[in-house]
Amino acid sequence: MVGCSCPVCSSSDPRDRRSRASLLIRHAGKNILVDSSTDLRSQMLREMVPQIDAVLFTHAHADHVNGIDDLRGFYFLHRQVIPCYACPATMERLLSGFGYAFHQEKGATHPPLLEARVTGGPFDLFGLQVLPVPLEHGVDGSCGYRIGSFAYLTDCSAIPPASLALLQGVATVVVDGLRWSPHPFHFNIEGAIAALRELGVRRMILTHLTHEVRHADERRLPDGVEFAYDGMNFELER
Repeated sequence: MVGCSCPVCSSSDPRDRRSRASLLIRHAGKNILVDSSTDLRSQMLREMVPQIDAVLFTHAHADHVNGIDDLRGFYFLHRQVIPCYACPATMERLLSGFGYAFHQEKGATHPPLLEARVTGGPFDLFGLQVLPVPLEHGVDGSCGYRIGSFAYLTDCSAIPPASLALLQGVATVVVDGLRWSPHPFHFNIEGAIAALRELGVRRMILTHLTHEVRHADERRLPDGVEFAYDGMNFELER
């Protein structure tokens, strides 16, 4: 955290040096980004990502969308409009705040760089079946995504019963686990584990961690639960 010299912020463990939560899915030669975090530019440079083919947005909070302007660089390199998927409320806020990227403004010499696609149910993306999963988070909520046996559920404080039904059978879940202590709009670590226990998830990866959490404290977690870290890679079951 800016200005902080706590044991985590001053840690020599590179896994304690965290940028904002985001995810890149590589499938069939395509790169699918989940959220354009404030740190998008540095994340893309670090991972040497050559192209983004689609973006899934979970919600419109600043730490998850304010890197959207850097998506324009991929358009200028490849001249391919990037489709962006979001629920109606999130898309409305994206269009309000970043309309210049979605619409050709008067006097602009280039066409729209991003394409707005509002989700209303399952959809196909490069041969993957993507299932939006509504979650509780603050006033507006957020949207997780299930793809096969994998689910990404960042920024949530509860999973509604109808969404739990959508998650039956998942094997690997990346889920919000902000910190050890409670928070009104995010799962804490204990809450995330409890919420997913009934699903029988084989692998649970806690993300969106704050500087209350040292990566070395992973030893305190039960079997099958681990902390995410920047640059983490894993393969999904088919």
